[in-house]
Amino acid sequence: MSSSVQRKRVRKDPAARRAEIVEAAAVIALAEGLESITLRRIGEELDVRPGLVSHYFPSAEDLVAEAFGSAASGELDTLLPAERPEGTPTVRLARFFARTSGKSYDAISRLWINARHLSRYRPVLGDRVSAQEAAWRGRLEGLVREGVAAGEFHTDDPLVTTIQILVVLDGLGAHANTVTPERPPAVARMAVTVAERELGLPAGSLDHATG
Repeated sequence: MSSSVQRKRVRKDPAARRAEIVEAAAVIALAEGLESITLRRIGEELDVRPGLVSHYFPSAEDLVAEAFGSAASGELDTLLPAERPEGTPTVRLARFFARTSGKSYDAISRLWINARHLSRYRPVLGDRVSAQEAAWRGRLEGLVREGVAAGEFHTDDPLVTTIQILVVLDGLGAHANTVTPERPPAVARMAVTVAERELGLPAGSLDHATG
């Protein structure tokens, strides 16, 4: 006598289901680009009907923006944790630079390039890009101001210094999509050099990170 057991589909809490959809979309965005996000594709990834995905995101444009925001926020929390940050401002800034160099950072660099390009004609995504730029700028400026208050950094304008650092990082990240020869050390550490100069730190102060 044979028997079969039909697997029941578990009805998830709406908040959990929405988070699952966004997470799946963010993974696709980082691996393949924002253009690969469609309601059908997410449905296939999660083994659910596209109609279920559209229940939470009637427009694919909203899901694309949410996926980018989720990926960018997650990366920011890894680079500059807001909760219980460990170490002095100098140590945390050195750790930030260590995490924004090398191939491990290329995926998020590609995503930023992708998002900024698409945001020219996708206003919902454009709003999210602006919000994420402000979040990254605010988090880094907060660290710079903390370092100034602690007497570790010296700058007359923390915001300008922050923007200078981010502009250099963006410039270096713009090459994530190209196959280029290994960067000379002086080029690879350009953002570090700018930060040390603008914050009044001795050369090499930000080269060593712990953790």
